[in-house]
Amino acid sequence: MVALTEGLECITLRRIAEELDVRPGLISHYFPAVEDLVAEAYGSAAGSELDGLLPADRAGATPTQHLARFFARATGPAYDDISRLWLNARHLSRYRPALRDRVAVQEAEWRDRLGGLIRDGVEQGEFRTADPAVTAVQILVVIDGLGVHANSAAGDRPPAVVRMAVTTAERELGLPDGTLTAAATSN
Repeated sequence: MVALTEGLECITLRRIAEELDVRPGLISHYFPAVEDLVAEAYGSAAGSELDGLLPADRAGATPTQHLARFFARATGPAYDDISRLWLNARHLSRYRPALRDRVAVQEAEWRDRLGGLIRDGVEQGEFRTADPAVTAVQILVVIDGLGVHANSAAGDRPPAVVRMAVTTAERELGLPDGTLTAAATSN
C-alpha cells in the first residue's frame, strides 16, 4: 500500500515495519537490502494489478469481451495509482538494479498476457493482426503513454485522448470502431 499511495522511494525497512506493526529486524531478516524490498513491493503491486486486469483464466467470455473489460479497467482515473507506480518504478529503476530487473519481469508478463489474449482472439477469428506480440506492445505503449496523465487533473483529459488505447486496439485488431466499448457495456 505504501508503494501505491506514497511512492516507492518511501519504502524503508522501518516504514514497512511500522505499517505491519513489527520490529524492523523482522523485515530485514526477509529483505536484508531495502532495494530488494522495494523491488518486491513493486512486483507484488504490478502483478496483482495484472491479475485483476487480465486474469490468466479467461473462461466464460470471448477474447473481445476480455479485452473490453481490460480497457474498461485500465484506462482513466481509476487506473491512476498503478500508472503512477509504473512511472515511479521506471524512473527509479535507472539507479536500482533489483528494481530494474523486476520492472523487466513485469513488462514481460504484461506483454505475454496481453499477447496471449490477442493470439487467442486471432485463432478464434475475432481479431485480425499479423503479429499478436507486436500488437500487444503497441497497445501497452499507448497505455503507458496515457499513464503520464495520472499526475494531471482528470478534467484535463479530452475523451479522444482517454479513448486512444481503445482506438489503437480496435484499429490494430481489425475491429470496427466502438466494438470494445460496446462489449464492455454488454458485460
